Amino acid sequence: MHALGYPGSANLLVRYLKQGRAEPDRVPPSPRRRVTWLTSKPENLPEHDRSHLQDLITSCPPMTTLAQRVREFATIPTRRRGHDLDAWIDAVLGDDLPALHRFVHRLREDNEAVLAGLTLPHSNGPTEGVVNKIEMLKRQTYGRASFALISKRILLNQ
Repeated sequence: MHALGYPGSANLLVRYLKQGRAEPDRVPPSPRRRVTWLTSKPENLPEHDRSHLQDLITSCPPMTTLAQRVREFATIPTRRRGHDLDAWIDAVLGDDLPALHRFVHRLREDNEAVLAGLTLPHSNGPTEGVVNKIEMLKRQTYGRASFALISKRILLNQ
Protein backbone atom coordinates (compact mmCIF):
# COMPACT_ATOMS: atom_id res chain seq x y z
CA MET A 1 0.00 0.00 0.00
CA HIS A 2 2.87 2.34 0.76
CA ALA A 3 4.23 1.78 -2.76
CA LEU A 4 0.90 3.00 -4.14
CA GLY A 5 1.12 6.18 -2.07
CA TYR A 6 -0.86 5.34 1.08
CA PRO A 7 0.80 7.34 3.92
CA GLY A 8 -1.05 5.76 6.88
CA SER A 9 -0.33 2.66 8.91
CA ALA A 10 -1.60 -0.82 8.09
CA ASN A 11 -3.49 -0.92 11.39
CA LEU A 12 -5.48 2.19 10.47
CA LEU A 13 -6.37 0.72 7.07
CA VAL A 14 -7.54 -2.56 8.63
CA ARG A 15 -9.74 -0.72 11.16
CA TYR A 16 -11.23 1.37 8.38
CA LEU A 17 -12.09 -1.68 6.31
CA LYS A 18 -13.57 -3.57 9.28
CA GLN A 19 -15.98 -0.71 9.98
CA GLY A 20 -17.44 -1.14 6.51
CA ARG A 21 -16.65 2.38 5.42
CA ALA A 22 -15.04 1.25 2.21
CA GLU A 23 -18.38 0.11 0.71
CA PRO A 24 -21.27 1.88 2.48
CA ASP A 25 -23.89 0.67 -0.04
CA ARG A 26 -23.27 -2.96 0.89
CA VAL A 27 -23.81 -2.46 4.63
CA PRO A 28 -27.48 -3.12 5.46
CA PRO A 29 -29.22 -0.49 7.58
CA SER A 30 -29.66 -1.32 11.24
CA PRO A 31 -33.09 -2.32 12.60
CA ARG A 32 -33.20 0.94 14.54
CA ARG A 33 -32.68 2.95 11.36
CA ARG A 34 -35.43 0.97 9.61
CA VAL A 35 -37.82 1.68 12.48
CA THR A 36 -36.93 5.36 12.24
CA TRP A 37 -37.80 5.29 8.55
CA LEU A 38 -41.14 3.58 9.23
CA THR A 39 -42.17 5.91 12.04
CA SER A 40 -41.17 9.14 10.29
CA LYS A 41 -43.24 11.00 7.77
CA PRO A 42 -41.71 10.18 4.37
CA GLU A 43 -41.67 13.87 3.40
CA ASN A 44 -39.51 14.61 6.47
CA LEU A 45 -36.82 12.09 5.48
CA PRO A 46 -33.79 12.97 3.36
CA GLU A 47 -34.04 11.78 -0.23
CA HIS A 48 -31.63 8.84 0.16
CA ASP A 49 -33.50 7.58 3.27
CA ARG A 50 -36.81 8.01 1.49
CA SER A 51 -35.58 5.85 -1.41
CA HIS A 52 -34.32 3.21 1.04
CA LEU A 53 -37.72 3.23 2.76
CA GLN A 54 -39.50 2.83 -0.56
CA ASP A 55 -37.22 -0.10 -1.47
CA LEU A 56 -37.88 -1.68 1.94
CA ILE A 57 -41.65 -1.30 1.65
CA THR A 58 -41.90 -2.59 -1.92
CA SER A 59 -39.60 -5.56 -1.35
CA CYS A 60 -41.82 -7.20 1.28
CA PRO A 61 -45.66 -7.25 1.32
CA PRO A 62 -45.89 -7.58 5.14
CA MET A 63 -43.63 -4.52 5.41
CA THR A 64 -46.06 -2.60 3.20
CA THR A 65 -48.91 -3.50 5.54
CA LEU A 66 -46.81 -2.64 8.60
CA ALA A 67 -45.91 0.79 7.20
CA GLN A 68 -49.56 1.47 6.43
CA ARG A 69 -50.72 0.47 9.92
CA VAL A 70 -47.98 2.51 11.62
CA ARG A 71 -48.95 5.61 9.63
CA GLU A 72 -52.64 5.07 10.40
CA PHE A 73 -51.87 4.76 14.10
CA ALA A 74 -49.74 7.91 14.06
CA THR A 75 -52.75 9.98 13.01
CA ILE A 76 -54.88 8.74 15.93
CA PRO A 77 -52.98 10.43 18.81
CA THR A 78 -51.76 13.44 16.80
CA ARG A 79 -55.28 14.35 15.66
CA ARG A 80 -57.01 13.15 18.85
CA ARG A 81 -59.10 10.60 17.01
CA GLY A 82 -59.61 8.07 19.81
CA HIS A 83 -62.92 6.99 18.28
CA ASP A 84 -60.93 5.48 15.34
CA LEU A 85 -58.84 3.27 17.64
CA ASP A 86 -61.22 0.28 17.69
CA ALA A 87 -61.38 0.17 13.88
CA TRP A 88 -57.59 0.36 13.71
CA ILE A 89 -57.24 -2.46 16.26
CA ASP A 90 -59.65 -4.66 14.27
CA ALA A 91 -57.69 -3.97 11.07
CA VAL A 92 -54.40 -4.89 12.77
CA LEU A 93 -55.84 -8.11 14.18
CA GLY A 94 -56.90 -9.03 10.65
CA ASP A 95 -53.32 -8.70 9.41
CA ASP A 96 -50.50 -11.19 9.85
CA LEU A 97 -48.30 -8.93 11.99
CA PRO A 98 -47.53 -10.71 15.32
CA ALA A 99 -45.48 -7.82 16.74
CA LEU A 100 -48.37 -5.41 16.28
CA HIS A 101 -50.77 -8.01 17.72
CA ARG A 102 -48.86 -7.85 21.02
CA PHE A 103 -49.06 -4.05 20.97
CA VAL A 104 -52.81 -4.17 20.28
CA HIS A 105 -53.43 -6.62 23.12
CA ARG A 106 -51.64 -4.26 25.51
CA LEU A 107 -53.77 -1.37 24.26
CA ARG A 108 -56.90 -3.40 24.86
CA GLU A 109 -55.84 -4.19 28.45
CA ASP A 110 -55.96 -0.46 29.27
CA ASN A 111 -58.68 0.45 26.78
CA GLU A 112 -60.45 3.01 28.99
CA ALA A 113 -57.23 4.85 29.89
CA VAL A 114 -56.04 4.83 26.28
CA LEU A 115 -59.35 6.19 25.00
CA ALA A 116 -59.36 8.88 27.68
CA GLY A 117 -55.82 9.90 26.74
CA LEU A 118 -56.73 10.06 23.07
CA THR A 119 -59.99 11.94 23.38
CA LEU A 120 -60.02 14.14 26.48
CA PRO A 121 -58.39 17.58 26.35
CA HIS A 122 -56.82 17.20 29.81
CA SER A 123 -53.09 16.69 30.16
CA ASN A 124 -50.64 16.22 33.00
CA GLY A 125 -47.88 17.79 30.87
CA PRO A 126 -47.57 20.98 32.96
CA THR A 127 -47.29 18.94 36.16
CA GLU A 128 -44.63 16.72 34.61
CA GLY A 129 -42.72 19.82 33.52
CA VAL A 130 -42.63 21.18 37.07
CA VAL A 131 -41.53 17.81 38.45
CA ASN A 132 -38.78 17.63 35.83
CA LYS A 133 -37.54 21.11 36.79
CA ILE A 134 -37.49 20.21 40.51
CA GLU A 135 -35.56 17.02 39.78
CA MET A 136 -33.03 18.97 37.70
CA LEU A 137 -32.51 21.50 40.50
CA LYS A 138 -32.12 18.69 43.00
CA ARG A 139 -29.50 16.97 40.83
CA GLN A 140 -27.56 20.21 40.36
CA THR A 141 -27.21 20.71 44.11
CA TYR A 142 -26.70 17.07 45.07
CA GLY A 143 -24.06 16.82 47.82
CA ARG A 144 -23.45 20.58 47.88
CA ALA A 145 -26.49 22.12 49.50
CA SER A 146 -28.83 21.60 52.41
CA PHE A 147 -32.55 21.00 52.11
CA ALA A 148 -33.23 24.64 53.00
CA LEU A 149 -31.16 25.92 50.06
CA ILE A 150 -32.72 23.42 47.63
CA SER A 151 -36.24 24.42 48.70
CA LYS A 152 -35.38 28.12 48.24
CA ARG A 153 -34.04 27.46 44.74
CA ILE A 154 -37.18 25.53 43.87
CA LEU A 155 -39.42 28.35 45.09
CA LEU A 156 -37.38 31.01 43.27
CA ASN A 157 -37.48 29.06 39.99
CA GLN A 158 -41.27 28.72 39.87
